[in-house]
Amino acid sequence: MIEKQFNLQLSDLQKLPRRNVNGKRLYETPDGSFYPSVTTITGQMTKKAITEWRARVGEKEANRVTKVASARGTSIHKLCEHYILGTMDDVKLMPSNKEMFDAMSNHLRDHVDNIHGVESFLYSDFLRTAGQVDCIAEYDGVLSVIDFKTSKKRKPESWIQNYFVQAAAYSFMFEERTNIQIPQLVIMIGVDGDDEPQVFTKNTKERNQYLLQFLDLRKQYDEASDS
Repeated sequence: MIEKQFNLQLSDLQKLPRRNVNGKRLYETPDGSFYPSVTTITGQMTKKAITEWRARVGEKEANRVTKVASARGTSIHKLCEHYILGTMDDVKLMPSNKEMFDAMSNHLRDHVDNIHGVESFLYSDFLRTAGQVDCIAEYDGVLSVIDFKTSKKRKPESWIQNYFVQAAAYSFMFEERTNIQIPQLVIMIGVDGDDEPQVFTKNTKERNQYLLQFLDLRKQYDEASDS
């Protein structure tokens, strides 16, 4: 890992209190509204597949795999955050995460700069949702929502449509809060054993299509809550 001093242009975004209610993560906005998280909304896209997978492998194995994947994802997210902010001295790099983090940090060093937000809290009164975005920065010179993911193997784009919908919602929320337009979505996936992350990008036109999907999912969420 070669360290880099990123240009930080962090937007002033207020931290939002959050709570879990009946398994759903809710955020409280400054006016006292409670909004479901972006991932709660987009989770509807993968709920059926996850339920079928858990039934196939068994609850014990599913819980073990989920716990390991969640811990690794949290660790890599935290490492990327500290790397961008220049605070690596504040975090311990475990040997099990070194290879993946080296790949992620090298890619960040070469492609990312002019940071507008890291682990920033966002909400939208129009979308009626909230969440915490991984990174908002220029990727190859284009202001982007950059979402960090981890995986044991490379994924076809058709498997990660929910990632794009999630990133599209974050871009809209940031624009609503700051009046700064975000023309690009970037999904960066650290993959076990690979020396480069898997990267997918989407432009404004594609983003708008994913926003329409999010609005439909938000409607489904309301209908399920009312039933």
